Amino acid sequence: MAASILDQVRGKRNGTFQDIEATIEDQVETLRSEIAALTKLISKNSASQGKKVRNQAEAGYEDLIARSEDLLQQLQDGYARGASEVRETVRRHPAATIGAAAAFGLVIALLARR
Repeated sequence: MAASILDQVRGKRNGTFQDIEATIEDQVETLRSEIAALTKLISKNSASQGKKVRNQAEAGYEDLIARSEDLLQQLQDGYARGASEVRETVRRHPAATIGAAAAFGLVIALLARR
């Protein structure tokens, strides 16, 4: 009878350890699946954020190109306007223009001598 009691206790212990071991294995497997799901979610989120940042960068680049084209057009318009004003002034006042050019040349010559 003593042997049978010991066998029962041992059987209960082994059963308990096996239950605990099975529970731990189940938890580990659950954790693995949750980690895999989290990895997939992070990967999707990263890809989504990457696309979002790339789209913002492309929009910013296109905006920068549009602004630079506008600025270039404004500079070209200003240069053309200034050139036409100079031509018009020379046509209206040819003698004053020649005198101003001569005075400018004289000042440059005097500065170069020093």
